Order: sequence, then C-alpha cells, then structure tokens
Amino acid sequence: MKVNKKYSCLPAEEKGIHIINIRAIEDIGYDQHESTLLNSLSKDPDADCKYGLYFRDGKRKVDYILVYHYKKSSAGKTLTRRVPHNDSSTRSTKQDQPLPGKGVQLEMGESEPHVDYHEDDKRFRREEYEGNLVEAGLELEHDEDTKIHGVGFVKIHAPWNVLCREAEFLKLKMPTKKMYQINQTHGLLKKINSVIQKITEPIQPKVAEHKPQTVKRLSYPFSREKQHLFDLSDRDSFFDSKTRSTIVYEILKRTTCTKAKYSMGITSLLANGVYSAAYPLHDGDYEGENVEPNDRKLLCEEWASYGVFYKYQPIDLVRKYFGEKIGLYFAWLGVYTQMLIPASIVGIIVFLYGCATVDENIPSMEMCDQRNNITMCPLCDRTCSYWKMSSACATARASHLFDNPATVFFSVFMALWAATFMEHWKRKQMRLNYRWDLTGFEEEEDHPRAEYEAKVLEKSLRKEHKQKETEKLTWKDRFPAYFTNFVGIIFMVGLTFAIVFGVIIYRISTAAALAISSTPSGRSSVRVTVTATAVIINLVVIIILDEVYGCIARWLTQIEVPKTDKNFEERLIFKAFLLKFVNAYTPIFYVAFFKGRFVGRPGDYVYIFHSFRMEECAPGGCLMELCIQLSIIMLGKQLIQNNLFEIGIPKMKKFIRYMKLKRRRSLDHEEHMKKKQRYEVDYNLEPFAGLTPEYMEMIIQFGFVTLFVASFPLAPLFALLNNIIEIRLDAKKFVTELRRPVAVRAKDIGIWYNILRGIGKLAVIINAFVISFTSDFIPRLVYLYMYSENGTMHGFVNHTLSSFNVSDFQAGTAPNDPMDLGYEVQICRYKDYREPPWSENKYDISKDFWAVLAARLAFVIVFQNLVMFMSDFVDWIIPDIPKDISQQIHKEKVLMVEVFMREEQGKLQMLETWKDKDRKKGENCNNHSPRLSRSHSGSLSSCHSYPLDV
Repeated sequence: MKVNKKYSCLPAEEKGIHIINIRAIEDIGYDQHESTLLNSLSKDPDADCKYGLYFRDGKRKVDYILVYHYKKSSAGKTLTRRVPHNDSSTRSTKQDQPLPGKGVQLEMGESEPHVDYHEDDKRFRREEYEGNLVEAGLELEHDEDTKIHGVGFVKIHAPWNVLCREAEFLKLKMPTKKMYQINQTHGLLKKINSVIQKITEPIQPKVAEHKPQTVKRLSYPFSREKQHLFDLSDRDSFFDSKTRSTIVYEILKRTTCTKAKYSMGITSLLANGVYSAAYPLHDGDYEGENVEPNDRKLLCEEWASYGVFYKYQPIDLVRKYFGEKIGLYFAWLGVYTQMLIPASIVGIIVFLYGCATVDENIPSMEMCDQRNNITMCPLCDRTCSYWKMSSACATARASHLFDNPATVFFSVFMALWAATFMEHWKRKQMRLNYRWDLTGFEEEEDHPRAEYEAKVLEKSLRKEHKQKETEKLTWKDRFPAYFTNFVGIIFMVGLTFAIVFGVIIYRISTAAALAISSTPSGRSSVRVTVTATAVIINLVVIIILDEVYGCIARWLTQIEVPKTDKNFEERLIFKAFLLKFVNAYTPIFYVAFFKGRFVGRPGDYVYIFHSFRMEECAPGGCLMELCIQLSIIMLGKQLIQNNLFEIGIPKMKKFIRYMKLKRRRSLDHEEHMKKKQRYEVDYNLEPFAGLTPEYMEMIIQFGFVTLFVASFPLAPLFALLNNIIEIRLDAKKFVTELRRPVAVRAKDIGIWYNILRGIGKLAVIINAFVISFTSDFIPRLVYLYMYSENGTMHGFVNHTLSSFNVSDFQAGTAPNDPMDLGYEVQICRYKDYREPPWSENKYDISKDFWAVLAARLAFVIVFQNLVMFMSDFVDWIIPDIPKDISQQIHKEKVLMVEVFMREEQGKLQMLETWKDKDRKKGENCNNHSPRLSRSHSGSLSSCHSYPLDV
C-alpha cells in the first residue's frame, strides 16, 4: 500500500515510549492537576493547527471530516490517541494483529472485555475503507481525544497531486494566466450605468467579489499536461476550500469497502452507522474576539444579518463558499424578490383604486340602501328566518375593494409579469454561468445510489448470476413500488378532499347552530365567524399535512429505488409538490369554483346526508370570502411554517444536542477547559438536508401570488415582505446553524424551472375562471350592455335576484319564526337567474342565465388566448442569452484558440532550434581529425551525448 513517507509516523515502541509504562504511571497515581498546570503555562498545541482547520503539523489543511462512534472498554481506562494519517493504512494491512490497546490489557492481566462483534465489524470496515482512501492518495489523521465522549474524527487532506488528478477527471474549469478585457458599454449607456452604480452604491455589499469587473481570466478545464497555462503562483489558494471538499467527496463516493457482504461506498457506510457523519469544515468562527478574517465571517456580516436587508446579496461570495447549486438558489430568490417590487406597487394601486371608488359603486350602494326593503330568503331550514339585504352592506362594500374593473387589468398584468420574470431569470442565469465558468458544463451521470446497488446485488444473488454488472432494475422489478406510489398518492389526495369536505360540514352545522342565537348581533356575525374559524382549521390541517406529506413523498421515492441521486431528487420533488399543491390549494379551489354552485333553490335545496343544506355565497359573491381564505392561509403559512418553524425547530434540535452532550460530558477539569476543535463545533450543527424544502415553500408562495391574484391584489406585497426576511433567515441558517454542505456544480435550477412555467400557464386559466365565474364582473357587463335602461348600473342588484313564494316551501323547511322582521313575508328573494313564481315555468332557469353563461365562457376563451399570446410574445421578444454575454463567450473561444495556436507554434520553434543545434554539433564533431578525436575523447563523447541529454 502506498503511503506518503514524508508524514509517516513510527509506532510508539519505536519512538522509545512504551504503552505499558504510560499505563503504569497512571496506575501509581500520577497527579493530573500538575500536568494541567504545566500545559496551561506552555503553548497551546491546538493553536498550531488553528483549532482543527489543519493537521497537527499545522501545514496540511483539513478538507473533509468523517465522524464515527466508538465504545471505550469498561474494563479500564484506555489511552486516547491522536493518530496521524497513515495509521489507518498501517492498521489496514495488519488487520489480523490485535490493536495496541487490546494487547496491553492482556499483558497487564486485566480481564478481557465483552466482545461486541457489531462494533468490531464497524471498526474493520472503517479500517479497510480508510486504507482504500490512503491508496487513492488522500492523507488521514485520527482524533479521539475530543470533548465529545465516544466520538472519533477522521481528518482528510487531499495533497496537490490528488487535487490535480481529480480536477482533470471532473473537468473543472480553472483560471489561466491569460487575462482579457471585458467589453464595456460606451456613450449614453456608459453614463447611465455609472449613474446607476452611484445611486445603488449604498445598497451594495462590501465584498471584493461583488465589485464590477473590467478584466477576467480565461478559464479552461484543468489538465496536468498543460499546467503551464494556469496561474500556479500560489498553490495553496489555487484550489479553494469549496473545490477541495468537492474533490474529496467525489473520492469518498467512488471508494468502496468490499469485505462486507456487498460493496459499500460512503453513503452506505453512513446509512449503516459505520460513520455517523461526513462533512467539510467551515472556514472558521463567525463571531467573537480576535477572530481571523474569513469568508464565513464576511458572509455573516454582509449577508446573514437582518441589518443589511436592504442590500444586494453577495452572490459570487455565496457561490465561492457554498457552491453553484446553493448560489443559484439564492440568486433565483433574489431575482424573484426584486420582481415582486413592481407587482406589489401595481397591487397596492389596484387596492387603493377599489378604496377610492367604493362610495361610487352603484351595486353596493343599492344593497346598503334600506329604502329598497329587499327581503331575502332564509339561509338555513327552520332555525333561520328572513333577513334584510341591507344587513350585508359591509360585505358588499368590502367585496368592491377586490372585485372591481382594475382587478381584470391586474390579472393580465400578473400573467405578463410571470412571463417576464421567467425570461429575466433565464438571462440572469446565463450571466451567472458566464461569471462562474459554467458555459459548456454538462452534468455527467452520477454514481449509482447505494440502495440501487444493493437491490441489483440482491437480484443477481436471487437469480444466481455471477456477473453483477449485467444486472439492472427493470419496470417489472419496480412495478410493486409504482403500484404503491399510485395507490398512496390517490389515497393522500382523497384524504385531502375528505378533510376539506369535513370542514364544509363544520361550516354548515356551525352556521345553523349560531343562527339559533337570540341576539341580533350574534345572527349578523354568523357568516364572518364561520368563515374565520373554518379558515383557521384549514390552516392548521394544511401545516400538519405538509409535514406528513413530505415524509410520505420521501418514503414513496425510496421504495422506487432510483438509480442516481439526481433521479431520486427529481422524483421526490414531483411527488412532494403534487401532494403539497393539492393540500394547500384545495380549500381555495372549493371557495372559488364550487361554493354556491350546487345549492339548488328555495323549496328544492340540495342536501348532504339528507340533513345539511349546501352553503351559499354572500349577496356580494364569494370573492370576498375567497380573499379572506387566501390571505389567512398565505400569511399563516408564511409566518408559522416558513419562519417560526425554520427558526424554532433548528434552535430546539441544537438545544437537545447540547443537553445530551452536557449529560455525557466528563467532569475532567482539563478537558472541560480545553477549546473545541473546528470539527467538534461543526459536528454540533444541524446537517444540511438539501434545497428541496427551501424551493418548495417559495414555489407554493409563487402559486399564491399568481394563481388567485384576481381575488387578492395585495398577495405580491405580503410575499415581498416575507421574502425580505426569508433571504436573511435562510442566509443565517446556512452560515450559522447548518454544517457546511458539499459544493455541487449546477448550471440551472433544474426541475423547479419547469414547475414555475407550469404554474405560470395554469395561473392564466385559473384567473380567467375566477374573473368569469367567481366575481360579478361578467354579470355587470351583461347587464350594462343588454338590460340597463339608462346605460348605468342602477337596477343591477334587483336584476340578479329571483323571487320565491313562501307558500312553496317544502314541509318542515319554513322558518319557525316567520314574523321575525315584524311583518308577514309573502315573497322572498334569492340570488339566481330563475323564472318568477307567477310565470308558467316557475322557478326554471331563465334566459338571462344562459346569456351570462355564454358571456362568461367567451371571456375565458378570449382572456386565456390573448394573455397566452402576449406571454409567448414576451418570451419570444426577450432573448434568452444577453447579447454582451454571447459576445464574451465567443471572445473566450477565440482567445483560447489563439493561446493553443501560440503554444503549438512555440513548440515547433523549440523543436527547430533543437534540431539546428544538434546539426551544428554533429558538423563540428565530424570536422575534427582522427588523431584529435582520439586525444580529446572527452569532447567527442560530449558531442555524441548531447542529443541523449536533450
């Protein structure tokens, strides 16, 4: 096995220190307090390695950490150790020999401890795996002398030759020596850009990476044969910490432990508990006195702080520290938040327009006019009585705030806004790809997941095939999982519908119960009370089911056994989004499109279970209730689930881990006073769980902003306020609460972009139906242009109400107190387009209903096609790649060709020079006489040896 001799460590016996003697010193009562005093007076040895950021020699940087649990022998105190990197390799070649500690215990006559075969198996697997890592070129160093009892750490360092080799395998683009000028704007555009830079200077983060660049280094995939092209003046910083950890992680993924029943990589070792954690280190502390400057501290000050909420994000520094995938998430979140600003402004204007015109709205004025004396039919059987339309005055006035002609304009605007946002993000993404040297990057097929390999091995063993490589999982192998997925998703969707149906039953029964109230104030607030409580119940159920559906989606994806991590992530995202979409929007869809549609009419109502009458919309329509439902669910979800959970749950987990460690901590004063190593501090942080939860909450919010924006113009404003906090909250979580994630290269946001486009298209259709069928916009237009006598909206309310003769009530459904209003009611009104009781076809659907329905369907078709065409036009007119970026990419290609052509010419010239020198030397040697040649044999031999030296 190949071991780096420079950092090799001799066994303890060869250094003249015998382990038995050390144990003997402990047995005779060596005073540890004196050693503590001496150590406190001497230099702290941990300071040389910057408290865990470097190996013990203080030179080799720690690129990755593996953590494992071990059990100390109960027979006696064992010697804790700090073992250099090649200890694992030494032990891996001598696995049949007993460990030093065990040999000592037997020599001293101590009783043999209880053998834990499970722990021994884990230890042997670790030894073999670490030996294979050393063979791959990595350098390891162990540390079990930590403040966390029973936890050992393996520090991993990748030397220069390994970094170069892996960078070439991964085709990492690295900066070359060649620098070129970035094309700058000229004339008027240059002046405008300079003015914008001066205006936005106070909101720019104070980091070097965020300053505008005028020159850029030419990048090229790293090659060991062409190292002369790259700027290797400082090898320590050529590969930054993010790149080093990525390289080590790639080695960890492909290195296997083969002595188990099946091949095990790092993911399988983590899943089976051989290792408990694996993570790269943070760059250092982010707070405290005398903290050395580092990227983490800079990110905490200029990004992960609520005090800089008004500043741009330092996206380049985020990418440098966390990698391209996380950098793209925060860049997308920043673009989305910026685009919400114009949408919020227009939404506020639309809302203010509704407030300004509420007193001029003729339909609401007619509803509030008590002189009209319109008597409405009861809202429920027996317990409810007749009521005056003027009692719904407040609801009618509030409905106008959101149901006015401006909301139609706002729906069109938001559809175009969504298309513009997608195009703007594509252009921003291309700029980032150019800046981050991702142009031309193509994701290669990832390593198969450990679960997939295990399933393939199980299949091959079952079929008794000798060659495992020829086996793969087919659809027949996955059919039980697919069937389980189908049944599970159908069941979950059905469960969501059942819960919404249960809330509907609650609303109907509660409304009937509150209607019995003898107080007039209680009867007048029935609708508001029922709506508010039902929405709160819906909110609580949505939050609970969100967490449940997330776990179920992960389980359903796991039983499918996808081949790669990318396939696993995409399938998980699809299932989780489908379930959470249905969970979040089903109550809203019910209010928007189903409530009040299947009520029936007085004397012939539709009943659920023959006892509960379907609920009706308010006289002003269901749009106001839709607005209440949307606002409470959206705000509650953002406040409780997105913010409180994100802050509270990590804090609680961190507190629980702290209490466990405190309970396990020894009372040893020396160990208690010792400063924690960097890898110990990071081990106490929360593991990184992926970006899926972060994207998911923003995608659901995007749906709230776009899908039902016709009913709630203030949705973009509340989303903007939430996102301003969300960016800093996520930043603080990534910098301070989570272990540093492994940097992953990515050139786009993946499947999330397709989901966003799908929501944008769906929003056009839903808003068309909301305006047509939920609001009164179309009935007003039909009345204005077809039925109005004077061209105004006077008489619209009376036109939308039908008449009912109270003598036609079914037996047992008439009000118990028909004289509740103080007079006897003969005719009551209800909202519908039906024939009056005095016509031949009484209570049949009237012609007005079909006229309004035709207008509604026509509006849906025209609105949908017009807005879709405008969105596609925006998509077509805005190029995906900015012109300046396409020019820079072309310029890079030309410059790279020039560099290689110049290099080839230099090689040819060098070869010609060598040939000329060789020819001249040969001619000089041939011109000597034979005697001179024999007397000067040294010169002659040198002439003939020259070509060999070359």
